[in-house]
Amino acid sequence: MTQKTLKTKELKKGRLEKKPSAVPVQEVQPEWYKLAVEEVLRVLDSAPRGLSNEKASERLAKFGPNEIKERKKTPAIIQFLMQFTEVLIIVLLVATIVSAVLREYVDAIAIFAIVILNAVMGFLHERKAERAVEALKKMLAPKAKVLRSNVVGVLDSRHVVPGDVLLLEAGERVPADCRIIESLNLKVNESALTGESVPVEKYPDAIEETTTLPERKNLLFSGTTVVYGHCKAVVTSTGMSTEFGKIAAMLQVEKKESTPLQKRLDRLGKLLGIIILVICAGTLGAGVAQGRDWMEMFLIAVALAVAAIPEALPAVVTITLALGLTRMAKRNSIVRKLSAVETLGSATVICTDKTGTLTVNEMTVRKIFADDKIIDVTGKGYEKTGEFFVSNLSETETGGNNRQRAEISEGVRLLLQTGLLCNNAIWDAQPVGDPTEIALLVSATKAGIPDLRKDHERLDEIPFDSERKKMSVIYEADGKRAMYTKGAVEKVLDGCTHIYRDGRIEALTQSEIDNILKVNHALATHALRVLAFAKRELKKDAHTEEKDLVFLGLQGMIDPPRPEVKEAYKKCQQAGVLVVMITGDHKDTAVAVAKEIGLTDGGAVLTGAELDAMGEEQYAQIAPQVRVYARVSPQHKVRITEMYKKMGHIVAMTGDGINDAPALKRSDIGVAMGITGTDVTKEASDMVLADDNFATIVAAIEEGRGIYDNIRKFVYYLLSSNFAEVITIFAAIMLYMPLPLMPVQLLWVNLVTDGLPAIALGMEPYERAIMKRLPRDPQEGLITWGVMGYLVAVGFVTAVTTLALFHFGMTAEGDTGTLTFLSRIHFGGSEDEAITIAFTFFVVVEKFIAYNFRHFGPFYKVSFISNKQLLIACAISFPLQAAIVYVPFLNPIFHTTSLPWWDWVVIIVACFAVFGAVEGIKHLYLYFGEKPSREIDWAKAKEKPEHKRARPPRGIRSLKVLSEAVRSKNEDVSKDAARELQSLLGKPWAGISLAEKKIGQTTYPVVSDCRIFCAIASVLGRGALRFDLKDYKSIAGSVAGCYSAIAEPDKAVGNGRVLCAGCNADFSGTKSVAESEKLYYSPIGTAIHCARCNSTEGLYVLSRNQEK
Repeated sequence: MTQKTLKTKELKKGRLEKKPSAVPVQEVQPEWYKLAVEEVLRVLDSAPRGLSNEKASERLAKFGPNEIKERKKTPAIIQFLMQFTEVLIIVLLVATIVSAVLREYVDAIAIFAIVILNAVMGFLHERKAERAVEALKKMLAPKAKVLRSNVVGVLDSRHVVPGDVLLLEAGERVPADCRIIESLNLKVNESALTGESVPVEKYPDAIEETTTLPERKNLLFSGTTVVYGHCKAVVTSTGMSTEFGKIAAMLQVEKKESTPLQKRLDRLGKLLGIIILVICAGTLGAGVAQGRDWMEMFLIAVALAVAAIPEALPAVVTITLALGLTRMAKRNSIVRKLSAVETLGSATVICTDKTGTLTVNEMTVRKIFADDKIIDVTGKGYEKTGEFFVSNLSETETGGNNRQRAEISEGVRLLLQTGLLCNNAIWDAQPVGDPTEIALLVSATKAGIPDLRKDHERLDEIPFDSERKKMSVIYEADGKRAMYTKGAVEKVLDGCTHIYRDGRIEALTQSEIDNILKVNHALATHALRVLAFAKRELKKDAHTEEKDLVFLGLQGMIDPPRPEVKEAYKKCQQAGVLVVMITGDHKDTAVAVAKEIGLTDGGAVLTGAELDAMGEEQYAQIAPQVRVYARVSPQHKVRITEMYKKMGHIVAMTGDGINDAPALKRSDIGVAMGITGTDVTKEASDMVLADDNFATIVAAIEEGRGIYDNIRKFVYYLLSSNFAEVITIFAAIMLYMPLPLMPVQLLWVNLVTDGLPAIALGMEPYERAIMKRLPRDPQEGLITWGVMGYLVAVGFVTAVTTLALFHFGMTAEGDTGTLTFLSRIHFGGSEDEAITIAFTFFVVVEKFIAYNFRHFGPFYKVSFISNKQLLIACAISFPLQAAIVYVPFLNPIFHTTSLPWWDWVVIIVACFAVFGAVEGIKHLYLYFGEKPSREIDWAKAKEKPEHKRARPPRGIRSLKVLSEAVRSKNEDVSKDAARELQSLLGKPWAGISLAEKKIGQTTYPVVSDCRIFCAIASVLGRGALRFDLKDYKSIAGSVAGCYSAIAEPDKAVGNGRVLCAGCNADFSGTKSVAESEKLYYSPIGTAIHCARCNSTEGLYVLSRNQEK
């Protein structure tokens, strides 16, 4: 009776399917849905009368209670201490200890407060996994009706064991996974587990073929709810072995991966840590070598450490993310984890559930067929307003101003009335009932038909069952009786002998039946759920069999997409974010919804069964092309999520049902629905959409991107200040100067005077084109070497000016302006005044520099007053600095003294000079180097083909090489072509990079800009040139130019052909990717592929001379 008695050998030899061993196996189970009821009971060693109490007790002791088990929790104190393991925090802790040892208690307390604040924030946002499991427990049934020794009893669901026989009725929750023994008109709501939006019919018959979880119609799953009928079922799995338990096990796996921002800050922290150690050690060694006192040099090294560490950085990051969290909440995005605010901006893939996320989760009648006419019905979901138009079956959407309105004929009215009368749904304040029947109420209401059930007396009902697949009701009104029937088209037609057409009842011929079935097939191809409707007048003594019916027509319905989803999807495309639908619904239904949104354009569709048949390597090859996944299980969703992560994507997973929770937990950012989402899903998520609106995700991505942009701005700002401080102190030491800035002053600058503008930069209004960029590279650091050089240059200018003003302060009074610093002090010079001037300049100039860092381009591109928070931060800094300079009791603390007004004039003039110099450095960097942002303004790129991102100097040197190659071929160059090429080559932003690629036996240059490609191809004529399709970013802005060359090869490439470098497919005459059957964009937006060989090897031009 133990789980171990089912031998692995028997499984491998296939004995399990032939004759399963008689044990209630939990860990390795047979495919229960394939076995007959008798065989299931034999394997479980049970019977229709149930287990005996003794046997049930034995199994409870052996298998344990039917409950979700929690993993061992990490102690809160350990989780809190883990917040102190980041490199930057460790460096700050060391600075705290050193400051305390040196009796700099103010410094130590301030730094330690920042560290504690950061740790507390991180701790509070991490402890949530156990809450997800608690929410999952609440989903399970508290009581169960169990048959034991043929006696019915009500037990705590914890005491249910494998082999128990359960009795279930409408409204009851299933307490464990079961195999149905017998049932009557059974329907179960499995939407929370499978994502199926319509209640599922259940029956006891065995299923021979292998099926996915949603198709196992003879099984019941723990946590689902019976909505119609009743059944007897035997328990096959309990506790953690149920489908619910498997989900719980997946939820208990903690996310180990750091967020993109955490990774970038960690790399930055390590880099700063190395820089600090090198500078401090070098300074200490140099000072000792110069013969200085080692304690003095140790204090100076500590000052350098304080200068190099951006103490305000953790706090500013936390505050910026928290402010972003508040802004997102105003836009209906409730962020549960602080780091998720920025992570959304990094998202490259959104894996979204269909039901309730992309769709309204409300069945809607889209098309009706009556009087030999197909009519479109407009309206969304359960909205009672809509119109009727003459239909075109090729159309998948309804509505439109230029379409012909359809007449509500008597035949149409009878069809809609029958849908209303043959209906158990009710609509008081809110609709209640089966979603299909609610849709029929709505379609009748749109035609102005009142609820006739109030005036008709229902006499009888023949309920729907899985064999008949139809339902009939009998009403009496005004002394007349009638039967109204609805159901599957074939089943209803079987009982029809007549048809209602144009106000007459006529005999139903075979040709008319064929036409109805043809229309049914046409509607079904649009994934509409089609029901047929019929009616029969009854005499009081007539039989009530469903025969001699008059066929009235068809109604086709679907759960439609949300109105705003299509526009939101277009924004995702524009932002370079791949959207993938993952649903438990049927393939046809999923594809129909995806087509309306535009999701399937050029993409593949994959089912759960097809995914199961694929190995990892095969799946990795097809995954980039898949747009829709249908009939998938929770395990599939996790596999899909992890595949995208292996491909290097940042994955956002949206969902509302329990089946989404494990994938939400494994994704980089889980997004749950606030209205329709379960507690389990919300607890497993990083963010909750308060309005269940897919479009809100797009707004959240925009916020995330804007927040990251602003984080970069204030990080660059803070680091430029730190570099300036380090260079100032290091240069002073090397020049045998006194320290221009004291440690307490450095701490004041880093924490307060720089901290306030940094927070304000974190609130900078987002750039307009922020959603017209490709997602940033997850591997891209906050600081590249190019940016590092840029920031060091800014720091150098600030440091030189600081030292110059310090020199001014030291020599402004006395007998001569050429005295050495030490001599000036000896003859009574004011070192305090010099330090105060340097300190005050440093505080003030940082406010000017903050405006340099507001925008990655020229400062005048943004309004001076658009960031009011920065104005306020700068305004606050001036009185604070004035207090430090002029309040007597603060002077000894900060080593300051009062300054005359002319010193302030000198300081302000110097600040304007530094501001101009820094702006000049930025212009040089943008001209010769790489932009701080690698992302491209796609709107401008499309409007101006010549618009290209700046390239590093290496690319410019390559241009010179190319120019020489062109000049060497000048005998074949027309003057116009040469001028055009030289014009392009003269622009450093032209977007060209040279490499070499061997094609066949010849090596060719690789060119990534298609305008350059066209020009060079025209110039070189007799040479072959390869256009690199891998660099998607450089072609998007001028792809039309490339295809003009391909379309007219005689003019553009010297009477040649354009071929694929991978398979030599001829692209000559191709005008665009959109029109071509030979090329297509990569689904992940990184390349253009050859449709023949699926290659991104690129194109090359072959002239006629070469062909010869």
